Amino acid sequence: MNAWVRGIVTQRTGFQEGETSMKNIIGRKVGMTSVFTADGRYVPVTVIEAGPCIVLQRKTADSDGYDAVALAFGDVKKSRLTKAMAGRFKSAGVDAKKVVREFRDGIDGMEVGQAVTVESFQAGDHVDVVGISKGHGFAGGIKRHNFVGGSRTHGQMIHRQPGSNGDTNAGHTSRGSRRPGHYGVDRITHQNLEIVVADVERNVLLVRGPVPGAKNGLVIVTAALRPPSKTAAAQGAK
Repeated sequence: MNAWVRGIVTQRTGFQEGETSMKNIIGRKVGMTSVFTADGRYVPVTVIEAGPCIVLQRKTADSDGYDAVALAFGDVKKSRLTKAMAGRFKSAGVDAKKVVREFRDGIDGMEVGQAVTVESFQAGDHVDVVGISKGHGFAGGIKRHNFVGGSRTHGQMIHRQPGSNGDTNAGHTSRGSRRPGHYGVDRITHQNLEIVVADVERNVLLVRGPVPGAKNGLVIVTAALRPPSKTAAAQGAK
């Protein structure tokens, strides 16, 4: 993968005529690598194959009760779709896709059939990335909640077992108590991740920061809800 990413030598910074500025896109987590930035930093990045996505439906407050845009991503055989989804793509006049997600922000000017690509993003932008975390099955307290564990000396009977965790006479498990159980496969959102490179030719975003999920996992990239202020960034630089 490093050889593939190494071919990225330019960064697009402007929009071409007729292109959309919607900063919402669906992608796939490819893996990780490291790149040199323009100012000489050597930073680890996560490679996201983002888009191209097709606008499948434009919802309005008059017809649907709210304003939203449905984006479709990922090639799929028509035989793998339900009749309802196949009819939805047919009525919209677009090719069938595997994944459909709705977005409510930054949808001005979007119409059915338009393509959304990484052209909307540029280096230096901050984004929020949503994904499904890796699954670890049934896990104990040490792995799931970072418990310390008991002593390993002679005569100690509790090593990795959880100790006292609330009232034992309550007759039920207290809400919020940390116990062994299913670990992972949760919807995770990491905020304010920095885009290092946005390569339009390869439909690739190189993002600095923790992107949830395993390789080939589905991720959603949106404009940062609470981007870092310029004042805080300036103070950090000092």
